[in-house]
Amino acid sequence: MLTKKTKYAVKALMALARNTENKPMLIADIAKGDQLPKKFLEAILLELKRGGFLSSKKGAGGGYYLLKSAEEIKLSAIIRVIDGPIALLPCVSLNFYEKCAECVDEHYCGIRDVMANVRDATLKILGDTSIANMVKREDTLAKAEGKVADDRVVG
Repeated sequence: MLTKKTKYAVKALMALARNTENKPMLIADIAKGDQLPKKFLEAILLELKRGGFLSSKKGAGGGYYLLKSAEEIKLSAIIRVIDGPIALLPCVSLNFYEKCAECVDEHYCGIRDVMANVRDATLKILGDTSIANMVKREDTLAKAEGKVADDRVVG
């Protein structure tokens, strides 16, 4: 399950991606659009900065901005930075592998075999989906309902 922390990280990155001039944005402005809790968002933005997605500028005109393009930031990378492994079992994790304690022989484990397929399918989708894709999807969904992403009616 996607944690709130990761969900908020994606929403914050999408807000920064919508800032087409990539000018630094204040935490309050990022939080306001999606009604995200500012204190929690502050900690998330620091993690995203340590993960190499963002940078920040202090002082007047300061705030957070994307360090990479929205096309380069993939959902799989965000999840790994914020929550860790994507795989449902540690024995199939590519980056956080651990042998299952109760496993007799993982080479003949049916559960592991299925979970490896689930991991591969999940990684295909998450690895191919960028923050730019998410912004486009949101805009498409909103447009289909006669709105734009910030809830203004198109007309």
